[in-house]
Amino acid sequence: MSSGVVVSSTCPGLYCGRIVVNESVTGECGVCPRGERVDIQKVCRPCTETPELYDWLYLGFMAMLPLVLHWFFIEWYSGKKSSSALLQHVTAMLECSVSAVVTLLLTEPVGKLSIRSCRVKMLSDWYTMLYNPSPDYVNTLHCTQEAVYPLYTIVLIYYAFCLVMMMLLRPLLVKKIACGLGKTDRFRSIYAALYFFPIVTVLQAVGGGLLYYAFPYIILVLSLVTLAVYMSASEIQSLQSLIAKKKRLVVLFSHWLLHGYGIISICLLDKLELSLPLLALVPGPTLFYIATAKFTEPSRILSEGGSRH
Repeated sequence: MSSGVVVSSTCPGLYCGRIVVNESVTGECGVCPRGERVDIQKVCRPCTETPELYDWLYLGFMAMLPLVLHWFFIEWYSGKKSSSALLQHVTAMLECSVSAVVTLLLTEPVGKLSIRSCRVKMLSDWYTMLYNPSPDYVNTLHCTQEAVYPLYTIVLIYYAFCLVMMMLLRPLLVKKIACGLGKTDRFRSIYAALYFFPIVTVLQAVGGGLLYYAFPYIILVLSLVTLAVYMSASEIQSLQSLIAKKKRLVVLFSHWLLHGYGIISICLLDKLELSLPLLALVPGPTLFYIATAKFTEPSRILSEGGSRH
């Protein structure tokens, strides 16, 4: 590309530009082709940059979202005595993993587990449809494009593959192994997925930009709240009761991973090592809960209140 491209007039709006063909600018101001965005000269340039670590963390969060929902509803509907829950958990992870790999392989550059992207500069990059200019205040110049290529569409493609993989694998698996459940109960986790997939798709389509900036705080807050609820519902008030069952340790370490994921995402600057010391705070909420749980025991509060009267 020639850096000496001369543009006769500046295109209006934030995302309108001219296309470069054979080192020269052609055409009128308009929308850039997919995989390109305008530069400071209002010329469409291909997205050739490598995603930053924060971008990968965002994609990881959006990829984990359906998996966590799968696991939640599998656990919710499988029943305490169902031996099929573990196999369904593994199958859900397999579905999401295969979908992620296929999505990466089909994204430019095709056939590689890497992507090229345009750098996210500001929130408006996610909502270019709201910034179509009207130079004469009558006619609108439509320049809606994926300025954050491919962070917006790659998530939607991934969700589509997740849904297809689930419909291909899960019904046959559940029908074979979930014999301990009723005919209607055994498919409820699949029915739940048919509800939450449209929800997360709309969430990405409408709130993708907001999620991009807010996901570290969402992870941290939700992981803290769900861990506290789980430990309260399981009546865990000491380290002995925490390590008494393997399932509790699995839940604990899963939440710790989410804590660390959120901390790294929040504290991420240019260098990852700046946030690594903060990972020492990951066990803090668990230790604080165990240390203070005995002081908030309802029976103790009621007995102390009754003794005062």
